[in-house]
Amino acid sequence: MTDMNPARDADLPEVEAFLAGHAPTSMLLRANLRRYGLGDRRAPRAVSLVLLREGGAITGLMGITNAGFAMLQAPGASANDWQDLARWLGGRRLAGLTGESTQAEALIAALRLAPQAFIHCATEPLYHLDLAALDLSTLAPGTIRRPRERDRDLLTAWYRDFEASALNTPPALAAERGGDRADLAIDGDHVRLFEHDDLPLAMTAFNAELPGIVQVGGVYTPPEGRNRRAARSAVGLHLAEARRHGVRQAVLAAASPSACRSYEALGFRRIGQMTLALLHAPAGAAP
Repeated sequence: MTDMNPARDADLPEVEAFLAGHAPTSMLLRANLRRYGLGDRRAPRAVSLVLLREGGAITGLMGITNAGFAMLQAPGASANDWQDLARWLGGRRLAGLTGESTQAEALIAALRLAPQAFIHCATEPLYHLDLAALDLSTLAPGTIRRPRERDRDLLTAWYRDFEASALNTPPALAAERGGDRADLAIDGDHVRLFEHDDLPLAMTAFNAELPGIVQVGGVYTPPEGRNRRAARSAVGLHLAEARRHGVRQAVLAAASPSACRSYEALGFRRIGQMTLALLHAPAGAAP
């Protein structure tokens, strides 16, 4: 019989051990827990977490951030477990969810969310790479660097287009998020710009970083720079930099057939599928 209980700080070492056993599909949840912990109401990415147990051992779990983003890792959950998890979410502010695709589909069904509830709902191939096998032989000429203050307008425009084209974000909100994401890119160390002859051609980022493994996200090339291997080169050079600092593995989800080809040229191999679903407007999640 499965028991379901909220997680406490004392559970976090066991939670980390469980998630580490499912590393490629747990990156965001692990990174958020590592950085923000449980229950810090001041941090939008801090997580409330519920655990599924059988015989005292964790068999699955689900977290939701203060901003309303649910993250799943419950590979053995039954239909009844998904109903229980949906009830646990009931009444909470739900803005979106992500997880391994069969799990995400099971939760969406348990929540009784119709397709029209989502502004974006995509299932994408999940890829993994041992960085010892990183292949840089097909990169375009160029270098990567951290964003600078002088890149602010460019980054704002790129992020605005990324939000609108990749995530179907409405124009006004895409513009707002574009500026916010540009600020984070300049202030942080997770984004790299690929450029040739001092002309920025693409950007990439790590959206989750853990000891020994990173998750690639936020890859973007403006329309005028596409079909020039710019995104592939940005990702490849960023991973080579990470490898020099001791990172051994990388994961990512590919948004298109052309992206799949680019990542496969770097050595990535497909290992599964991930789903990202975003609601039109945050709402209560009660089924």
